[in-house]
Amino acid sequence: MPTSITPTGKRDVSSCSGISSVPYDTSYYVKGMVGGLLACGITHAAIPLIRMYSVNPAKYSGIAPTISLLLKEEGSIDILKGFGPTFVGYSLQGMFKYGLYKVFKDAYMKIAGPKLTEDYKGLNLVRCAASAEVVAYLALCPLEMTKVKIQTASPKTRYPFGSLVPLWSRQIPYTMTKFYFFEKIVQLFYTHAFTAPTDTYSKGTQLGITFASGYIAGVICAIVSHPADSLVSQLGKAENRGKSIGNLATKGLGTRVLMIGTLTGATMGMGTTGGK
Repeated sequence: MPTSITPTGKRDVSSCSGISSVPYDTSYYVKGMVGGLLACGITHAAIPLIRMYSVNPAKYSGIAPTISLLLKEEGSIDILKGFGPTFVGYSLQGMFKYGLYKVFKDAYMKIAGPKLTEDYKGLNLVRCAASAEVVAYLALCPLEMTKVKIQTASPKTRYPFGSLVPLWSRQIPYTMTKFYFFEKIVQLFYTHAFTAPTDTYSKGTQLGITFASGYIAGVICAIVSHPADSLVSQLGKAENRGKSIGNLATKGLGTRVLMIGTLTGATMGMGTTGGK
């Protein structure tokens, strides 16, 4: 992440929390888009596995056993039908999410000015994340609907933007939370643990801090979002009637925390360092 040194010789950590007075050129934003494209295209292919772990951890006990079981139940052709749209869709989503997040940070700072931006850092972070995610899901939604159309052969998919509003409703708050905590955790690392100027640390150390911050932010997001997701998927099942809401809400939470934490750390590591 960019940083600067104040006249007193101390490091300015404001840039670590999403605020920077450094003017960026087009290549910076393009690198961010490429980083996001690679990060989400590669890592989000694992999302169906994560959801399976969370919903039915007894049946899906690990990555290799899950893939083997899916091949037996669905067949290789049916699995591959959804892979192409998922890979392309999430590549586009990542490109716009991470690339435009950088663009919006600078654009909103220019509109509001450095002082207001600094005074309302938290608001600026969630506003940038929300703006980028709106565009990102405009790009993703047609591919998601294509996947549904291919896998179900149903003519009633409301292609291409039938699921856009539900996706926005679920993902925009999630992304706002993720980026807010990510940026804050990065700032805490550089304020309290790694207090030397950022550029004095190796690229490996900086990437490690980015990954750790993304991992912690992912854990927070998983803890916040899992109960609602779990209840939606579990309450309708006949075998869960009469079971405690608390138990259903936390079912599979440990696995989801591990998987989402790792996934978020990886995407943040690749996506947010792409502009360096």
